[in-house]
Amino acid sequence: MVRSSAVPQGRENEVQASSRRPELRVVKGGRTAEGEKQQGWNRFLEWTRGRTAMVVCSLVAVAFLVVSLFCSLLLRVQMEQDSFDQAQSSQHISALTQDVQDDQATLDALQSSLPQKAQEMGMVPQQGSVSIDLQGYQPPEETR
Repeated sequence: MVRSSAVPQGRENEVQASSRRPELRVVKGGRTAEGEKQQGWNRFLEWTRGRTAMVVCSLVAVAFLVVSLFCSLLLRVQMEQDSFDQAQSSQHISALTQDVQDDQATLDALQSSLPQKAQEMGMVPQQGSVSIDLQGYQPPEETR
């Protein structure tokens, strides 16, 4: 590769302008905590001036992450609440099922003791079946 310092005619000023060194500037003030904070903030603002799109993308990404974490937390809390409610409902259902079974056992015991109690009272079992046909029944007319 060959380099030449030759410049086409008419472009000498452009080469001199581009090869100039950056200007130095004087920084005033000592190092204090407040000054460092202010200087840090100024540096941040200066840094963001040329990187607006990158900063906006970063802020959007951070905001998305924060919202996602918050939604995840809310979803987890709701799932725990639903789980607790389901456990409570299961306990109530099992208690009610036990009560129904106890009542059914009591009813079965009463039904099995019914014939014996009827005999103790002097009742006799029915010998034949009796049926009443109400198809042709006409109620008597009431007199007013």
